[in-house]
Amino acid sequence: MKITDIKVYKVKPRWIFIKISTDEGIDGWGEMISGTKTETVVAGAYEMGKRIIGRNPMEIERIWQELHRSFFRGGPINGTIVSGIEMALWDIKGKYYNAPVYELLGGAVRDNIMVYSWIGGDRPDEVVESALDRLDRGFKAVKMNATEELHYIDSFKKVQEVVDRVASIRNKVGYDLEIGVDFHGRVHKPMAKVLAKELEPYKPMFLEEVVLPENEEHFAEIAQHVATPLATGERLYTRWQFKNIFKQGAIDIIQPDVALVGGILETRKIAAMAEAYDMAVAPHAPYGPIALAATLQVDACTPNVFIQEQSLGIHYNKGFDLLDFVKNKEMFQYKDGFVELPTKPGLGIEMNEEFVEEIAQEGLIWTNPMWKNYDGTIAEW
Repeated sequence: MKITDIKVYKVKPRWIFIKISTDEGIDGWGEMISGTKTETVVAGAYEMGKRIIGRNPMEIERIWQELHRSFFRGGPINGTIVSGIEMALWDIKGKYYNAPVYELLGGAVRDNIMVYSWIGGDRPDEVVESALDRLDRGFKAVKMNATEELHYIDSFKKVQEVVDRVASIRNKVGYDLEIGVDFHGRVHKPMAKVLAKELEPYKPMFLEEVVLPENEEHFAEIAQHVATPLATGERLYTRWQFKNIFKQGAIDIIQPDVALVGGILETRKIAAMAEAYDMAVAPHAPYGPIALAATLQVDACTPNVFIQEQSLGIHYNKGFDLLDFVKNKEMFQYKDGFVELPTKPGLGIEMNEEFVEEIAQEGLIWTNPMWKNYDGTIAEW
């Protein structure tokens, strides 16, 4: 079997799909992250894709090594391109052997996968109503952004607003819902210590990205202030960027993104490293249907995954949602807060390529919001 063609689709609201074709008529789908550099990612995918035309798609690890190990390696652009190509190759391989990808990675270790739902939006509000809605729909856990703009040192009033939002959910539903709180890198170390400490009485499921990953040395300091599990990893790529996190020992939950970190097998390798350090995994997956399908394959065969992010109805999905581009919509049907393991070959997803092509004609311009503090300085989004 040989790779014969690669197509890249820019799809609203903020997704990039890649399709790899072979001379035996088996196609594979992958997904890349647009971020604020959509055109760069697309151009890079075609540039790197040319290198694998004519290659055997079954040699996933060999191709991965060749694409990753350039002289200037790593970075989010290269990382997401390699990830998209890699998951498409696994889709081909699974279809060739008529098996879900997780069956080729050791088989299932679980019966189903717990998922959580986003509430509150970028600047969180109406969190109680949203939490009650998710509880009524059977979810066992939700996640919300903690705060909006926050300066290096800021008013305790903003901290109290975060605490009040989390407390309002806890007071309404008790412990029937787990609550993940995402600092989103918006909080700098001085305020992160304060906010983490103030939230602790409400027993969050975890605190995510309490500081930016480039400030990873401060995870240990914040961990000394609270017993709440700390999570990070969505902006990291390849197992080498996770090494210091494992060595430091302050983080309890890693959140690798299959569409950034290097793909399915790289995510599985990172999870295995985390297992050796007795750490949990909650993969990052707020993007499109292909990335989520690939992530579920990893979840199925990874024992230290305890919950899965999913983006149906997330506040970024304006105009289109995951199910709009999927034929087998039952793959993402949740019951009592769980999703069943995929059963179809490859990634298990059947894409509506005609609709993908149609929407791709409209183009894609997506940038993350640019926020400013009260004094005009740049604020983290």
